[in-house]
Amino acid sequence: MKQFPAVPRAEDAPSDLLDSGHLWIQEQVDGVHLRFRLRESGLLEFGDRRRTYDADEIPLGYRRAVRHVREAFDREALRAAREDPSSVVFFGVATVRRAIDYDWDRTPPFLGFDAWDAAERDSAGSRTEGDDADGGRFLPPDAVERAYDRLGLDAVNAFEKEVRATDFDPESYEVPDSAWYDGPAAGVVVRNKTGQRAVIPHPDVRGSDDGSPADDPVPTEASADELAAAYATDERIRSVARELETRGRPVAFDAVFDRLVRDIAREEYADLFDGDRSVDTSAFRSAVAARTQERLDAE
Repeated sequence: MKQFPAVPRAEDAPSDLLDSGHLWIQEQVDGVHLRFRLRESGLLEFGDRRRTYDADEIPLGYRRAVRHVREAFDREALRAAREDPSSVVFFGVATVRRAIDYDWDRTPPFLGFDAWDAAERDSAGSRTEGDDADGGRFLPPDAVERAYDRLGLDAVNAFEKEVRATDFDPESYEVPDSAWYDGPAAGVVVRNKTGQRAVIPHPDVRGSDDGSPADDPVPTEASADELAAAYATDERIRSVARELETRGRPVAFDAVFDRLVRDIAREEYADLFDGDRSVDTSAFRSAVAARTQERLDAE
């Protein structure tokens, strides 16, 4: 599956990014990199920046976003738009807490920022910056935004569209507030329609490398029971139960536990998985399950 190229900072960007044409200025969302494609079998294949995963090995921190994509993605819309749907790879952010504590109730679990089509060329049939030597290209930002809308997913928000490149000064640009919480965006991504990109980070927001959990993680000092006590709180369990009731779904153990674990992994990602931090997910899930059952039995 196609990998997404590294995005340079503005000072290291291609020299012609700001020489001509028009720019889109999009919010840089703090989270972890998630890519996916529709396989010929009809199943979605997911990966982080470096690896692809079998359906049963999705890391816990990604599962909220993966489930959201699986439920919302309109497979028939993609099949209608592409002769070979598997030629398209979608790139985005699984919104988890790293440097920024977003408003999780209104922030989509996944926000798409690009798409690459192995069968696509520009209108003249020639290669552009986003093309591979053997064919394929990244779609322009307006096409990406339309594609995610048609396919039932949210694209990252654009602060500005079609800005004249020659009028844009990255050195004096002030990063706006985020669309997803009451505070500054992690930064902005400046891109043109040929696939050239650059990032301008917010100076006051701790950066992240949007990597994935370490291949050889170092366990946190806290035990699984201690972590479950800290994060699977009574209030959190009650909140999940109330949400299920609001949706008219039974407040059964499996439904509460499944949602609770995915919410904790999303909202506490930095404490549980970031950098060299990780937990024994099997032990953690067991400890959370015990607390969930105890709380439901007490109600």
